[in-house]
Amino acid sequence: MSKERVIVLSVVQQHLSKAETAARRYQVSWRWVHTLVTRYQSCGWEAVEARSRRPHSNSRAVSDELRQRICTLRCELQATGLDNGPVSIAARLQQEGLRPPAFSTIRRILTAAGLITPQPKKRPKSSYRFQADQPNQCWQSDFTHWQLADGTGVEIINWLDDHSRYLLAAIAYRRITGQTVITTFLNIVERYGLPQSTLTDNGSVYTSRFTGGRNGFEYLLASLGITQKNSHPGHPQTQGKIERFHQTLKRWLAAQPAAATVAELQTQLNTFTDIYNQIRTHRALQGATPAQAYVATIKAAPAAQHSNPHYRIRTDHVDRLGKISIRRAGCMHHLGVGAAHAGSAVTVLIDPDTATVIHTDTGEVLSQHTIDPDRSYWRNQHKPPGRWPRTMNDDSTQI
Repeated sequence: MSKERVIVLSVVQQHLSKAETAARRYQVSWRWVHTLVTRYQSCGWEAVEARSRRPHSNSRAVSDELRQRICTLRCELQATGLDNGPVSIAARLQQEGLRPPAFSTIRRILTAAGLITPQPKKRPKSSYRFQADQPNQCWQSDFTHWQLADGTGVEIINWLDDHSRYLLAAIAYRRITGQTVITTFLNIVERYGLPQSTLTDNGSVYTSRFTGGRNGFEYLLASLGITQKNSHPGHPQTQGKIERFHQTLKRWLAAQPAAATVAELQTQLNTFTDIYNQIRTHRALQGATPAQAYVATIKAAPAAQHSNPHYRIRTDHVDRLGKISIRRAGCMHHLGVGAAHAGSAVTVLIDPDTATVIHTDTGEVLSQHTIDPDRSYWRNQHKPPGRWPRTMNDDSTQI
């Protein structure tokens, strides 16, 4: 028997006063005793039992239409390979002009609909690591592998701004070479300006620090006053942002029709770049898109920028005598690269003071020449690791 019924019986059958019943026996207010007795006299015992305090209606309750839209968005985003968690769904609702409920509410709706698979080992939000304070303070780069429709392997090089997660470039090639890194970097610089630093792994296309000397990319960064950072060997967590980005990219590509050619794949990458930068919000950016975060803060610049950062780039082949020729200020100059490299495809980086010849495929610096407008032949001033290579044509033949 409930306490409420006992209180009523003590008044009705034992003829105790309401105040006496309340004060001496049950330690409740006499007003409550009066309410219970009145309910009994009006509606019987059912009216005496405890009632739910739950309101009959809730103005903040999620409507059936909004619940359906949340579930539909989950399926749509999942089908296209895009992020489809509560944060992403809330951002899409807001873009559609709808007021999204709390992330926890969206999660409960999805769970009730059977659309969430528990992930107890998923990395918590609190574990997210350092990010640069400004756009262009640090650019991360890495490349990943993909397959065309016929199973042909290709590689995709990506450049990502560390501060904003802005995707600076995603470009597909049959094979990534040292020249690929240089070319994509220079193209990005032309559009977005110089970064203060870069962060890459220790692949030979990015650095030669474990084999001695500097490759073409390292030389270019040094000439522009850009700090180069490399991850510790066997520790990809240093580049956590771009490693995580590769998962997002591949999940999206897997949801698209398989590209038959590199050109078709590049078209898909261009579409993904627009979605990733302009539409897809990022929870580490407090719900902003990478494009919004990239332009929201003043951009960083190299700490020790070259006094005249202008340069030009050209490609050529070393002739059979180990030389290449370039035209500067209307005059032809000849560069002694070395007969050992005859026939090699090379890229020449020319700044106001030097001309550096880089092997197109390996990124190795083959020669470096001080620009002297008064001389037609420029000697090789580059000393590779180890002994000087002695060839018949190296710095010994004058034109």
